[in-house]
Amino acid sequence: MRLVIADDHPLFRLGLKYALIQQGFDVVAEAADGPSALDACRTYQPDAALLDVKMPGMTGIEVCDRLRLTAPRVVSILITTFAEPAIVQAARAAGAKGYVSKETDPESLARQLRDIVAHPEIDRLPQVDVPRLTPRESDVLPLLAQGFSNKEIARNLGVSPDTVKDHLARLYAKLNAGDRTEAVSRARSIGLLG
Repeated sequence: MRLVIADDHPLFRLGLKYALIQQGFDVVAEAADGPSALDACRTYQPDAALLDVKMPGMTGIEVCDRLRLTAPRVVSILITTFAEPAIVQAARAAGAKGYVSKETDPESLARQLRDIVAHPEIDRLPQVDVPRLTPRESDVLPLLAQGFSNKEIARNLGVSPDTVKDHLARLYAKLNAGDRTEAVSRARSIGLLG
């Protein structure tokens, strides 16, 4: 299997390359940033691209999204220590086919890569529990995140402060939050706020 690997940490990238070679993979190119990873995938047309989520120039998720359009045959797989729900959702939307931990051992990584490339139609990204918000809750949430008071939110939406209080109570329950700060933090972590 031909791979492009991309990570901005040289020592990690070198270790990953040699671990994959020992597992029988052909690492056709390495990249230290997103644009270089995208160029390498277009040039070498590997079976898969193993991409770090956070890289300079362009994130691994952005590379996945562009590969989906310009080199759809390349299976995009993210490698990361971050398993935040918002990142998982963005990865899924960008067309990533897998999500593997940097903490896995080489044999397990090899098995995961082979399985993902053999069956790219199977969603192997972690499942994220995202509550469904009503349209009005979706209007209230960004105003809450901006630090508006209940009265200011009510004025912006043309409703009463009591109605805002009701929406906030439902938002807190859906987000399993005890207060405004926790609600905003939880909403950001699961991708409900940019």
